[in-house]
Amino acid sequence: MRIVAPQPRSPQVRRTHDGYRHEAFLWDGAEQFLAGTVPFIREGLAAAQPVMAALTPARIDLLRDALGDDAAEVQFVDMVELGANPARIIPAWRRFTDAHTRSGGAVRGIGEPIWHGRRPAELVECQLHEALLNQAVEPDTALWLLCPYDVATLSGDVIAEAHRSHPVVVEVEQHRGSTSYGGAHHVGAMFESDLPLVEVAVSQRMLERSDLATARADVAAHALSAGLPMERADELALAVHEVVVNAFEHGGGRGELRIWEEDQALVCEVRDAGHIPDPMVGRRAPDWHDERGRGLWMANQLCDLVQVRSGEAGTTVRIHSWL
Repeated sequence: MRIVAPQPRSPQVRRTHDGYRHEAFLWDGAEQFLAGTVPFIREGLAAAQPVMAALTPARIDLLRDALGDDAAEVQFVDMVELGANPARIIPAWRRFTDAHTRSGGAVRGIGEPIWHGRRPAELVECQLHEALLNQAVEPDTALWLLCPYDVATLSGDVIAEAHRSHPVVVEVEQHRGSTSYGGAHHVGAMFESDLPLVEVAVSQRMLERSDLATARADVAAHALSAGLPMERADELALAVHEVVVNAFEHGGGRGELRIWEEDQALVCEVRDAGHIPDPMVGRRAPDWHDERGRGLWMANQLCDLVQVRSGEAGTTVRIHSWL
């Protein structure tokens, strides 16, 4: 049965944009989802604005059906694939905006990084991603980004965090500024916070430069023992190698490597005494001379999930490989 999107009864929303807009869209049920997304897309297409919709496959199917012929004009992206590692989402939005805004045009996007059923560590990184989006795009970039949140399946804590990470909160009949929006301060607090400490580790060692080859071999051996295929074990070992090199270069010449298994994942963690001032590290393609950013960028391309936290006490990089 085809679901027809009802038109919102309140026409108060400003439907044009000449700068960056980042909004959380709270919805409950298919009709509300379509009521908030279909007009948004069609208004963009009518204004000759390219539209990219990065959603779960079920939501893509729903939108395609409701849009009819207009669906052919939309760039649909499977967010389950793109956002498996949330650190890869911002680079995708950058590629989309760079491709279409250089001549002064405007673009629209719908991005759904958070849905019911994501692993706890993934959810935390998605929430950091949403907060980082407020800094990742320049204010004069004509991108209007709508982020759907299914209030029927997501917890109250997740919705509360959406209010903190989005300047504007949208419902089908309401469009208002978020009273709890945290801005740059919120990003800093999240990036500087400690990851939950895991007491049990199957391997733990302090590393110096002479230990680099041994550490790489140790990671590969644990990966194979945990059941990862050879290719993924090699990729994990390479990612950890790059992170450890960063620790040597920027963390005082030494670091700590811990390895453990949890929740069907093999986790490798590197700690050092250095400080990373940029919360966007690893989420933007590095310049050729940017040694620190290159290693974390590579880790994000190779691995399932990479968590980076850095504050006065030092830096922690935690790499997850799903088993």
